[in-house]
Amino acid sequence: MYRTAERRLSRLCNSGQQSLLTGGRIGLEKECLRVTREGNIAQTRHPPPLGSALTNPYITTDYSEALTELITPPFTDIRGCLDFLRDTQTFVYANLGDELLWSTSMPCVVAGETSIPIAGYGVSNIGTMKSVYRRGLGHRYGRVMQVIAGAHVNYSLPAAFWPVFQEHEGDRRPRREFISDNYMGMTRNLQRFGWLIPYLFGASPAVCKSFLHGLPSSMAEFDVNTYFEPYGTSLRMSDIGYQNTKEAACGVKANYDNLDAYAASLARATEKSCAAYEPIGVLVDGEYRQLSTSLLQIEAEYYSSVRPKVVLRGNEKPSLALRRRGIEYIELRSLDINAFDPLGLSEEQLRFVEIFMLFCLLQDSPRIDADEACEIDANQGAAARRGRDPKLVLRRHGEALSLIAWAAEIIEAMAGIAETLDAGRRAQCYRSALVTARETVKDAARTPSARMLNEMRAAGVGFFHYAIAKSLEHKKYFDALSLVEDRARMFEAAARQSLSEQCEIEAADDIPFAEYLRQYFAQR
Repeated sequence: MYRTAERRLSRLCNSGQQSLLTGGRIGLEKECLRVTREGNIAQTRHPPPLGSALTNPYITTDYSEALTELITPPFTDIRGCLDFLRDTQTFVYANLGDELLWSTSMPCVVAGETSIPIAGYGVSNIGTMKSVYRRGLGHRYGRVMQVIAGAHVNYSLPAAFWPVFQEHEGDRRPRREFISDNYMGMTRNLQRFGWLIPYLFGASPAVCKSFLHGLPSSMAEFDVNTYFEPYGTSLRMSDIGYQNTKEAACGVKANYDNLDAYAASLARATEKSCAAYEPIGVLVDGEYRQLSTSLLQIEAEYYSSVRPKVVLRGNEKPSLALRRRGIEYIELRSLDINAFDPLGLSEEQLRFVEIFMLFCLLQDSPRIDADEACEIDANQGAAARRGRDPKLVLRRHGEALSLIAWAAEIIEAMAGIAETLDAGRRAQCYRSALVTARETVKDAARTPSARMLNEMRAAGVGFFHYAIAKSLEHKKYFDALSLVEDRARMFEAAARQSLSEQCEIEAADDIPFAEYLRQYFAQR
């Protein structure tokens, strides 16, 4: 079943070049909701000592002014990447006053749509565009959905890996085309096997009833204020999380056959008007309600658990950048915030993710047809809603297969990659991560989602009280830390520089916003 991955790994090992799999570049993006001591969404502005959310490379905001996003540079060492994330959060906490960073993916008590302030980025054209885009998301999907937090892992192979791998494959295409094609293959496999991530690491099996605006739910009632799924792993990744629900009606869906098809499908989605969004309007009574009536306002609106990415230059359209320079890295977006680790991610999790992403690269990856696309969506939803159900059956090429059996197959097929990554290390950290995953498949009680529900039951509390206790626990952890002087100065300098850069951008604007938008969408 997984012979392609085994064969490719054997070629590298037999040629003495297996070390080329090590040293991949890993970067992290972690979202965390700022809340008051009482657990309400913070109504304060993005703290000024953190700099400009428009231009600070390490600390910004996502949808809401209260949804802080922490970004690490890419590292070739997982521990170094996590250390940077820890230091970033330490710096943020030093400038939060009495506020907290919420410890889970699903938000705190939500007092309606108006309690969620949309992020602001200043008065420049690009800053206005970012805010209008978020305003449009609120009109299209509701603001509440937009404050669900997650963690993204950005990963790329070492540059030295590609010429050797291409030679082993006997492929004579231009290098950039070969790299992009293989990253697209990784993307398809991350979708095929991606249900494994919410099973192993999902940490959002419960939610405050306020998240659903008081509407009835098919979920079970944990207590008077909490809904939950008894076998749930990641409500964030389920149908109550962020979804592009209009794509089928509008006849547009991302095409992962190859890079050109992917870029073209996203570009089309920004050009094709969607009847469901036309009544919202664009410029209404002098205010922009959304950027356009298209299925996607911009390409970033398309939700997927994985995205092929390239570093953008200026306000470049992603599809255009991908066509110009090819895929540079892959973004895995399906990790919940880990409430059991103050950082929101653990080293063991990232070790597993690295093995998994390499497996998805090395394994054969045929194109996804319409039937398999339906299977992928159904498997993802089933794993998110009831992944710990021992009777859960997924679909693979039209045949039924239990989640437990399929997960065990994949983990066994990854063993050689873990051994390769551990070669020459004193600690067998990759094999240890795989052992933990294997044991978690055998015993669902070890999953973060099961642990969370068990701890809630043991403490006799619902989701809100459990999550705020974790948030206070994490605050104590960060309050006890202090940054080394060089790192503190770096964050302070980045904040000051970002404020200066925002002023420069605003001063340089010389066209009206409407013309700026026209030029952005006219990029070819």
